[in-house]
Amino acid sequence: MKTYLRTTITTVGPDVADLVEGGVLILFAEGVPDELAEVSVLHRLAEDVDPDAPVPGAEILVGDVSAVLTGIGDLAWNKIRDIGHVVINFNDSDTPQRPGEICASSVNTDALIAAIAAGNEIIIRN
Repeated sequence: MKTYLRTTITTVGPDVADLVEGGVLILFAEGVPDELAEVSVLHRLAEDVDPDAPVPGAEILVGDVSAVLTGIGDLAWNKIRDIGHVVINFNDSDTPQRPGEICASSVNTDALIAAIAAGNEIIIRN
């Protein structure tokens, strides 16, 4: 099994749950300005990001919540590698609306909110 991303959640912004209820999860590497941190899950890489982007069908795990990647924007993987930032939409779409976005299968938002906690990992693999 190939791991593309393995990162550990360090801080959860106070507005994250509201966005996740709408199916949107925003990741940023630690050290972003406060106004971005309020809506973001801050993380620290547990290992280097794979230079190759995953393809639709890869799995994303947030804690113990699993989803399948359905669409990957043209710039999304570069943004993860370069600045640790990505927007993940759990909307089943195979066509991201923005080039820096990843789409994934729908999940139970209550379970996802519970899984977004400091110390839990986010993993993309196949």
